[in-house]
Amino acid sequence: MEISAKGQSSAESKAAWRLAKLLLSPFTAVGRTAISWVNNSGASAIFLVLALKKTFWHKQLAKIVQQLYFIGASSTTIILLVGFFTGMVLGLQSYHALVKLGAQGAIGTLVALSLVRELGPVLTAIMITARAGSAITAEIGVQRISEQIDALDTMRIDPLRYLISPRIIAAIISFPLLTALFDLIGIIGGYTSAVVLLGANAGTYLHRVQSSLEMKDLTDGFVKAVVFAVIVVTVCCYQGYFAHMRQDSHGAKAVGLSTTSAVVLSSVLVLVADYIVTSLLI
Repeated sequence: MEISAKGQSSAESKAAWRLAKLLLSPFTAVGRTAISWVNNSGASAIFLVLALKKTFWHKQLAKIVQQLYFIGASSTTIILLVGFFTGMVLGLQSYHALVKLGAQGAIGTLVALSLVRELGPVLTAIMITARAGSAITAEIGVQRISEQIDALDTMRIDPLRYLISPRIIAAIISFPLLTALFDLIGIIGGYTSAVVLLGANAGTYLHRVQSSLEMKDLTDGFVKAVVFAVIVVTVCCYQGYFAHMRQDSHGAKAVGLSTTSAVVLSSVLVLVADYIVTSLLI
């Protein structure tokens, strides 16, 4: 009788434990995700600091120039294309919205401020992420799984100094320059759409662009570009450098998943950072 009571009590305890585990499972998943995010954020910050400490080396110039060409110059075409049509869409939408209020003279102000303060830095960062960031992650990931990075260690060549530092410096230089190019071609696209195609006054458009833009608007846009450059290149290099440590896959599949994660995470963090930086700069 006593054995039967103990067995029943044990069964009830197991049932209660299963129920508690079932009820707590959503919170457990959230907690694990939060801890993983914190761990990865801390590791990425340490990764960035270590790479920045190794940038000031006299033999880095050739690698930096090579990465400037890859990240900056090679992205010029897509930046020009996206910037021009973004400006055209802004000019088109602004014209049809403001003409109803009799304020079509403010088209230049709307186009210029939208591009310089928000759309220019954000879209430039996302385009570079899609074109160069994904390639950076894939290249470093392949070097990791093919043990080329381990070979650098064997030859006493610091992988961070050789692979990561030049990319960080090149991104910090390239992002503001490409953002300025995006802003310029976007304003030209807005002029083409609003003035050439829809018949808005050309003098008013150009005057509003010139009078509405202040130095603070330009510097705020460049600050965002530098912040986005650090975020994008850190995430992409980090994902590729530690592609072999993914728990969900190995080999070539790990490189593909790391590349996807790098692009998605960089794009999301750019948008989050845009809000944070904007709130701090206003």
